[in-house]
Order: sequence, then C-alpha cells, then structure tokens
Amino acid sequence: MKFKKTMLAAVAAGALLLSACSGGGGGASTGGGEGGGDGGLIGVAMPTKSSERWIQDGNAVKAALEEAGYQVDLQYAEDDIPTQVSQIENMITKGAEALIVASIDGTTLTEVLQTAADSEIPVIAYDRLLMDTENVDYYATFDNELVGNQQAWTLLNGLGLTELDGTPIDGAPEGPFNIELFAGSLDDNNAFFFFNGAMDVLNPYIEDGTLVVKSGQTDIEQAATLRWDGEEAQSRLENIITANYSDGTKINAVLSPYDGISRGIIGALTDAGYSVGDEWPIISGQDAEVDSVKAILSGEQFATIFKDTRELAKVAAGMAIAALNGDTVEVNDEETYDNNVKTVPSYLLAPVQVVKDNVESALVDTGYWTKADLGL
Repeated sequence: MKFKKTMLAAVAAGALLLSACSGGGGGASTGGGEGGGDGGLIGVAMPTKSSERWIQDGNAVKAALEEAGYQVDLQYAEDDIPTQVSQIENMITKGAEALIVASIDGTTLTEVLQTAADSEIPVIAYDRLLMDTENVDYYATFDNELVGNQQAWTLLNGLGLTELDGTPIDGAPEGPFNIELFAGSLDDNNAFFFFNGAMDVLNPYIEDGTLVVKSGQTDIEQAATLRWDGEEAQSRLENIITANYSDGTKINAVLSPYDGISRGIIGALTDAGYSVGDEWPIISGQDAEVDSVKAILSGEQFATIFKDTRELAKVAAGMAIAALNGDTVEVNDEETYDNNVKTVPSYLLAPVQVVKDNVESALVDTGYWTKADLGL
C-alpha cells in the first residue's frame, strides 16, 4: 500500500502505545519471533542481544505495536551483517507492511531497502541512521549531539570545572587534568554525533591546557571502538596506560560513549592498579545499563546518559502506524540527519544525565529499573 509522507501532526495511535511501554527496563520477555494482534505484520530488526539496551528496545517496540493490534516479527542479528540482511529479506517475503530497523552497519542495507521500496514498504530507521540510501522514510532517535555534550559535561562536573549543564564553576581548579578519549564504532553514524558533541565541549579546555590528552589520540579514528566492544576498549586503554602513564602520572578522566565501553575502561584501570577513591578517574557512559548504574552507585563510573527506550519505541511504532494508515507522521527535525543521499525527517527525544545523586529519581521513580534491579 502506498503511504503519505506528510509531517507535523501527532503520532498516530500514541495513546494506545503508552500503556504498552510503561514497564521497567528489564521486565519484558527477551524472545524474538512473531506475535501480536490481528493487524498487519511489521518487521523489527535489531542488531544484537549482547547489549542489554537492544533487548529492551526490541521488547518495547514489539509491545507497543502489539498493543496497537499489529503482528510483529522481531529479529536479532547478533552483530552479523549478512544475518541482518537475510532477516529483513525474510520479513519482506513474509509480507511485512512496514519495517523498523536498528542497523548493525547503516551502510550495508542499501539493496534490501531497495527491495522494501519496490514493495512500497515504509522504513523507519531506529536510533541508528540508515546511510547511503533514499529508501528510508523516517528516523526515530535521541538528540545525539546533545548526548555528546552531556557526556563531556559530566566529565567536567566530576573534575569540579562546571555544573552538569556546562556552566563554569567559580573557583574551579586550574588543572591540568589528564584525559583519554573513547568513541563508538565508525560504522554507526551516531558515534560521530556523540564524539563531535563531546569534543565541542572539551576542545576549549584542551586548547587552554586545562585538559591534557597524554596519548595524543584525539581523532575519532584513533578513539573508535569497533562494535562498541568493551573488551576492545579495555585492551586499548591498557596500551595507552603502558605507553603514556608508566612515569607514575595518573589518568583523571575518560570520555566513554557507552556503558559497555565504560566497563572495559574500569577493567583496564583496575588491572593497572587504580582503586576507587580520590585518584579514581571520572568516567562517562550511556544507556543506563544495570551493571553501569551499579558502578555509579559504587563510585566506579561517574555518570551515564539515560535514553528512555520506552519513549523511543513509542515514537518509532507511532511513525510506522501513521505511515501505514496514510496519516501524518510527527517529526521535529528536518535538517540534521543527512545520510549522504537525503536528509531524513526525524523525531529527536531528549536524553537525561544520570549521576549518583539522581539515580533514584531518573531511573527508579520513572519505573525504568526497580530498587531490586539496582541492589538498593
């Protein structure tokens, strides 16, 4: 069925989706496959179950669509690109009327997305932009540049230089502070937004000498972590410590774009003899994964950025439903996300900084995690 690509109205069926997504971060089933109501079939392609957050995303999208009466084919590709291509091909073959895709590598799905377009199937990119194709209709994500800003502000706050919103603190220490930088996977467009957003904040402090990157690794290509892998991050930091900190100087802060990478960083620091206390580095993160929230409570990680996947699921599901119904699709950004072929109409949600002081209000009071989940 052909759908209208009109903008600027409320997401269809949003009210129906709210109750489906009101559960906590970890409470839903982790199973994939089909399920749901009597409506048409919608395919949901997720990258992997190795990350806690993608399990939550998949469950939330599936629940939202099923609550609205749709059948759902939810598949995880375990970070294998050919598997994800095959899964999407199978969704199309089985008659999926819309696709919601969180890609492993946003540049690798051009052919299968053309197949979807040939069948007039609307495609919603979920949190990771689908690149180099005209056959993506909408993009549901968070304000990813702001995520990077927030990660940098948490580091500066932990060092006593600024408030969490970046406002300078009177009488802040002069430094210098040693900082090392980590970025996400170069095949994920979001990695560039996170890193560039963070560096927009950090660069003035690096240029005036308040922050020092002893390794000299300040480019995203040097800081990148393939597939966001924590073990790779741990190995890289171990090498940095050996090469640059054997003189007894200490790392004071580490920019980490994701909680799994943060845990790898913590492992490298622990192995190098660091212990939690006054000399423990300030470490950022993202996704509010349980183990990392516990690390915040224990003092190992300073902060994470909370992106409420329940809200993102509602937006993505609403986009797909509105497109299928020929209704208007709500977007709030038509300028930022250029995929090298087109600027994709997008809906950006607001991320939330989480530090030890607001763990309960941000994550427990909102129902994302329970006190029991976090060991409180």
